[in-house]
Amino acid sequence: MILIVAEHTAGKLAKSTLEMVTAARESGREGPVTLLVLGQNVAAVAAEAAAVADQVLVADLPALAAYNAEVWAAATTQIAQEGEASVVMIGGSRSGREYAPRVAVKLDAPYLEDAIKLSSNGAALQAQRYTFLARVTETVEADGTVVVTVKPGSFAPAAPAATPGEQYDVELDLPAPRVQVTGRSVEKSSRVALTEADVIVTGGRGVGNPENFARYVEGLADNIGAGVGATRAVVDAGWRPYAEQVGQTGKTVQPKAYIALGVSGAVQHLSGMGKSKNIIAINKDAEAPIFKVADYGIVGDINEIVPALIEASRK
Repeated sequence: MILIVAEHTAGKLAKSTLEMVTAARESGREGPVTLLVLGQNVAAVAAEAAAVADQVLVADLPALAAYNAEVWAAATTQIAQEGEASVVMIGGSRSGREYAPRVAVKLDAPYLEDAIKLSSNGAALQAQRYTFLARVTETVEADGTVVVTVKPGSFAPAAPAATPGEQYDVELDLPAPRVQVTGRSVEKSSRVALTEADVIVTGGRGVGNPENFARYVEGLADNIGAGVGATRAVVDAGWRPYAEQVGQTGKTVQPKAYIALGVSGAVQHLSGMGKSKNIIAINKDAEAPIFKVADYGIVGDINEIVPALIEASRK
């Protein structure tokens, strides 16, 4: 089987999980696409998972109420061994990158990180990934059972199947965690998350200052129900939090529309949003690299253009 560890938040399956299902079906590996749902009170998540997978394994336990790298690695390893998984897919989120190497070590399996494309070469699984600051795409391959992390935003989300997959409850022999979490804080926002957004408005240094970022980028995003993104330069300058960074060292996104305001289009940034369905760029520099990938480009001052867009969106 191809085992995928489902990512979910607030009782809802994450978009990254649907992308991994697509990756699994495109990998060329045989066997049922199986989603492993770990957590507590995850019946709704399991039902969502059944709509896209061949089968769903559900571990609904108090010990899984909160994420823990040791526990997640042990649970994934046990299911992979019992099911003789040929591929174990884990999301390329922060938590996924934390426990995926542990799973590879426990399985004594090769580890392919940040895959953007999967295929088979005979018995070997091939993965493409970015390297050298996303200037180069390299292909790596491995035989036998392989552990793979999939870069979010690299695959289209899977559509629901005609027939839901079967659900099975599983028993796990979990270790006692050596690290105890004594407190947890969650940043809440009324905006849609970047990795879930169909439309994203991103600001670069070209917006001028933090006040303009709030006025133009957030203003336009709030009017059209979009997510807010930022370039690394903006994050490094302290204008915006790292959670909003799009690019090679930030999030990879693939929205239906990506609106870039004052974004020059450095190759590191393009690697994180280049697969967006429609790219709209506004920049006063006609030679900005962003125009080479943009579907629609406006050469002009965002101080004049964006207020008009905001006003039009209000109407």
